Amino acid sequence: MTLALRYAARSDVGLVRSGNEDSGYAGPRLLVVADGMGGHAAGELASAAAVATLAELEKSDPTPDEVLPGLAHAIEDAGASIGRVVRDNPDLAGMGTTITALFWQGERVAVVHVGDSRAYLLREGELVQVTHDHTYVQTLVDAGRITSDEAAHHPRRSLLMRAIDGVQPVEADLSVREARPGDRYLLCSDGLTGVVSDEELAAILSEGEPTGTVISLVELALSRGAPDNVTVVVADVLSSDTHTQRSTEPVVVGAAGEPRVRERLPQVRFPDDAQPDPDRPEPPPPVRGGPPTSEIPVVDAAISGTAAGDGRPSRRILRYVLAGVAALVIVIGGAATLGAVWWSNQWYVGASDGRVAIYQGVPGTFAGIPMQRTEQVTDTEVAKLPVFDAELIGRGIAADDFGDAQRIAEEMATRAAACEGLRPPAGCPTVEISP
Repeated sequence: MTLALRYAARSDVGLVRSGNEDSGYAGPRLLVVADGMGGHAAGELASAAAVATLAELEKSDPTPDEVLPGLAHAIEDAGASIGRVVRDNPDLAGMGTTITALFWQGERVAVVHVGDSRAYLLREGELVQVTHDHTYVQTLVDAGRITSDEAAHHPRRSLLMRAIDGVQPVEADLSVREARPGDRYLLCSDGLTGVVSDEELAAILSEGEPTGTVISLVELALSRGAPDNVTVVVADVLSSDTHTQRSTEPVVVGAAGEPRVRERLPQVRFPDDAQPDPDRPEPPPPVRGGPPTSEIPVVDAAISGTAAGDGRPSRRILRYVLAGVAALVIVIGGAATLGAVWWSNQWYVGASDGRVAIYQGVPGTFAGIPMQRTEQVTDTEVAKLPVFDAELIGRGIAADDFGDAQRIAEEMATRAAACEGLRPPAGCPTVEISP
């Protein structure tokens, strides 16, 4: 039996991040989600390069024995592509990406996975996580030290143990599964799973077409505050005898679909895109002959008409306007007060002039105004941290309060000291010793 995919993808920057470092891809045989890391070190370039590299698989026709080696080689190529970017731009050192991809061949689907982006399978109403997170908290779960529920709220849940950074070789998880008509697959970044439970995922995935489903999933993440970028790919497995995908061109979303990102990666060959990214809407057509609707002219006509009379209607309108303005001021004042209270309870550990620092607030700016205040700068140098710890500091590690932030900073100091020991753990930055 020949199988076909009906697919859709969507990516959103979320409500906190200033830029989208996620990339997504959905094609007739291949699905990919990549979550870039690095913040100032251009994680969007890493995820875009990885997606573009894996997209080359759709142009090949490997035999069953070549699928898994081909995926492993694609991961190596993605690392090499990121490494070339870093070599050409040393300031970007520290960027990296997760990668989760599914490749169909006949009645089988091959899986390749690095990091904490996930793949799920919904089959006959049961949702199963196909991939295994490469995170610190997952190692604690595997060791029986914490439960899955505790892991979902652990302050170190974003600490990756594996990622593609173009510097260190990475071992990808590779597997092959049976594919059946009626299966539905979900690939997503942790911006979705961090705020939406598996039970909620199963409920939404059980209904609707892929396009409506990806919209519903992203909107749910946004309704929960979406503190991270959110990227979702959904695909239904169908018999090719009963369905034909309307377009055989892929859908590319997130950073990999943004022209500004592609321009910064001139050596990377990107796939064509069958549809525009929903977060990059087409500009509205030019307005000719006045405003695009009748609302503004009607209001203007009403005001000018009453002003030509005895003046009493205009004063009445003025009172209405003033009352509305006063109400708006009250609402804005209340919102500002609530916002200030919320802001004062936000803490994170980040970087300040190359050192680990504690901040009150949240990363980023709003209308050009910083959303954080530096509370304490430690002596720990970010450059001396293990690569993944340095990346997390670059993005900002959320803390429950100032005391929790201090504990995180102390933990980073311990990790930096370990890297300077006689037997540094894996992932520490390499130091060249001059003869």
